[in-house]
Amino acid sequence: MATTAQSALPKHHQATHGEKLVITASSLGTVFEWYDFYLYGLLATFISKVFFAGVNETTGFILALGAFAAGFAVRPFGALVFGRIGDLVGRKNTFLVTMGIMGLSTFAVGLLPGYETLGVASPIILVALRMLQGLALGGEYGGAATYVAEHAPNDKRGLYTSFIQITATFGLFAALLVVIGLRTAMGEDLFGDWGWRLPFLISIVLLAVSMWIRLQLNESPVYQKMKDEGTTSKAPLSEAFGRWANLKFVFICLLGAVMGQAVVWYAGQFYAQFYLEKILKVEGATTNILIATALALGTPFFVFWGWLSDKIGRKYIILGGCALAALTYFPAFHALSDAANPALSAATATAPVTVTAHQDECSFQFDPVGKNKFDANTCDIAKAYLARNGINYRNADAAPGTIAAISVGTAVLPAPNPAEVTGKGRADAIKAYGDSVKAALVDAGYPAKADPAAIDKVRVVAILWYLVLLVTMVYGPIAAMLVELFPSRIRYTSMSLPYHIGNGWFGGFLPTIAFAMVAAKGDVYYGLWYPVVVASITVVLGLLFLPETFRRNIDA
Repeated sequence: MATTAQSALPKHHQATHGEKLVITASSLGTVFEWYDFYLYGLLATFISKVFFAGVNETTGFILALGAFAAGFAVRPFGALVFGRIGDLVGRKNTFLVTMGIMGLSTFAVGLLPGYETLGVASPIILVALRMLQGLALGGEYGGAATYVAEHAPNDKRGLYTSFIQITATFGLFAALLVVIGLRTAMGEDLFGDWGWRLPFLISIVLLAVSMWIRLQLNESPVYQKMKDEGTTSKAPLSEAFGRWANLKFVFICLLGAVMGQAVVWYAGQFYAQFYLEKILKVEGATTNILIATALALGTPFFVFWGWLSDKIGRKYIILGGCALAALTYFPAFHALSDAANPALSAATATAPVTVTAHQDECSFQFDPVGKNKFDANTCDIAKAYLARNGINYRNADAAPGTIAAISVGTAVLPAPNPAEVTGKGRADAIKAYGDSVKAALVDAGYPAKADPAAIDKVRVVAILWYLVLLVTMVYGPIAAMLVELFPSRIRYTSMSLPYHIGNGWFGGFLPTIAFAMVAAKGDVYYGLWYPVVVASITVVLGLLFLPETFRRNIDA
């Protein structure tokens, strides 16, 4: 492991002008890769309509999020493949390969025909392209963080690597600006029809520019020195994961740092966006503008926390962000509901919705193959309508065989009994029931969508900024800590795997898991338990086992 001797640090070393240009070029290239990756998340609503048109609306949205998560699912495998290549042949060439795969896969999404044209082949190809993106990104982050850290002076590593951390948010910010600009220029109808494809197609230009930038880079001085001396690893995978002395730190950094960092990051930057648009029914373009404003205000804090971690250490900043998230997510999202859709919050409080049924007769409101119409019993009919429309409800158990009923305030609406109607009569009865529930919701003050004039934009941005601030706390210092935990010869491989398991699996699956939890329980806040529990586990394990690393010399 790298030495912790304070005397080993060159206290007054300054990076050369050339090194700063190399680091800047590396960071700009990474912005493009994150732009590509985030586009899918921003456009999930449109993608669900185009590529998952063969399933019901709720399932389609969850499947779209699942396809988004598929890119994260394969990131650890990309970390293994490209991490090994990066430790064997160098950082620079690995950069070029990952960028090419990412850029071409993104461009292809913009050209892919939808479900109506290709049928089931369309979502299958989409998922395949997402998996290629995930493989590429699995090799990208470890290389970028390692590359920048190995150029940075030892006493400013947190500051320098924080610019790599900014690239993820800059990529999201760039994607937001492109989407907002196109939606504004084209209008919602045209954008929803085909304009949503343009951000994907534009990426081919960004790919060409970014490839040119990457071609100007030199190899990392640390890696070049190892190569010249013949000390590079010949078997990075077995050295990284076959020896307990190194493997234990892989587990520690995953469970005691990255796992919590990941759920805080994806909750603050992605789940908040989906929550505004899907649950609070804020119009898509408005949601994008609010998120972009919060990101613009919060992004400088990546650098602040990176700089501060060089002074006081990385560990307690990261764990502090996780702890704050676990303690404040529920009140923060309640406050977000009040500010973004006050009419919905008021209606939920004054006229709560309850589903009275025998709960064992109720299905889980998620159908991955699109075959379940949720019309086999009265409970399914009642809950399907509420889940499809994002209505918060509570469950009240009843005796077996009870006809399920939706209560809206004082109004009680029994669901149609499918045993008494079949065929078109059943479909008509379910539609009529939905219309009656909708009328009761309107009478009780439930809005069809958020009133733009009633949105307290200052409060919404303030809450979103707070969520982004937590993201900057956990993410700003993490690259420096990961680099410092592992020796140079296997650094790329060792740090990439726990980072991408944490961010690819624990973080990347967060929107899908959280919305599935909401659909299953009916409580729009229930999905928050996932990031709260994971972040809490990281705080406990990090306090017990995670070492402080900020004074380590990484040249060894």
